[in-house]
Amino acid sequence: MIESVTASAYTIPTDAPEADGTFAWDSTTLVLVEVSAAGVTGTGWTYGSPACATVVAHDLASVVQGRDPMDVGGSWNAMRSALRNIGRPGVAGMAMSAVDCALWDLKARLLGLPLHRLLGAVHESVPVYGSGGFTTYDDRQLADQLTGWVAQGIPRVKIKIGESSGAREDRDMVRVALARDVIGSAAELYVDANGGYTVGQACRVASRLASYGVTWFEEPVSSDDLAGLGAVRDQTGIDVTAGEYGYDLAYFSRMCPVVDCLQSDVTRCGGITELLRIAAVAESHGLQLSGHCAPGLHLAPLSAIPNLRHLEWFHDHTRIESMLFDGLPTPSNGTATPPDSPGHGLTWLPPAATTYRVA
Repeated sequence: MIESVTASAYTIPTDAPEADGTFAWDSTTLVLVEVSAAGVTGTGWTYGSPACATVVAHDLASVVQGRDPMDVGGSWNAMRSALRNIGRPGVAGMAMSAVDCALWDLKARLLGLPLHRLLGAVHESVPVYGSGGFTTYDDRQLADQLTGWVAQGIPRVKIKIGESSGAREDRDMVRVALARDVIGSAAELYVDANGGYTVGQACRVASRLASYGVTWFEEPVSSDDLAGLGAVRDQTGIDVTAGEYGYDLAYFSRMCPVVDCLQSDVTRCGGITELLRIAAVAESHGLQLSGHCAPGLHLAPLSAIPNLRHLEWFHDHTRIESMLFDGLPTPSNGTATPPDSPGHGLTWLPPAATTYRVA
């Protein structure tokens, strides 16, 4: 039986000031969940408030402890029920996601299996795209990051636009032009406005983006504005995408008709259990699924999804997971391969994390 469920939080400063179209930050918090049974520990995590650790300790640990570690679905249902009155979207959903990921890691380790084999791998490796390109970067920082990804053989790169909630559209276009000049024809160019534009503005920007060969326009307007996403999609041949802020299956079902590719984040959406269901919903709409950030947790489940497009190889999270875990794969030829060691293949490094602990 599951003997313990614990959570701790770690805040890691960024290596430079970072911002997107609607938010700025100078640190990122990882909340780690550890679930143990029969002397084996599984780990999962989310990126969010330290309050996620409080939800795990106060609302989720007691409903998971004592359950059979093989019955991850049963634990997931128990957690969903426990969150009914406090609300699943937001902090509670992120806490639940981290526990679910830890449960899957534990199950695979108890069975001595790599997690992607336990889930039933469809792909031997997962396509990735380089992601960062923050609006706070100067031209040299942006160029260095983009050329670094291309040098690694990553054929897709993404930058942030929609600066100052769309108030600096001209600078957005200057940065898009710079990005295209830097990467040439060596990589596809993606952009992410983080909901910074109005619908009309996003449609106008999309026509300008097309002239630079942009193929991915992420959150051109708020992901809460489904009609707006659909309107932008109808006006451009660029793929319009969204979904990273989804916390339940119904959210993704509503979004499918208005996007060209559905995004999902395993650290928010309800964990691996829900991610696999979301992929099925996307496929029923003829859509592919793209994983949002958290590369160490996404590699195994995404490899088991038939309608996979790719995984976001996000600068912040690859840096943090390389610092605090051992075993994060290095992309090669535009893909990353899940480790063949038991579980998700990453090993938590407590000594490296101690200085960053906040809860």
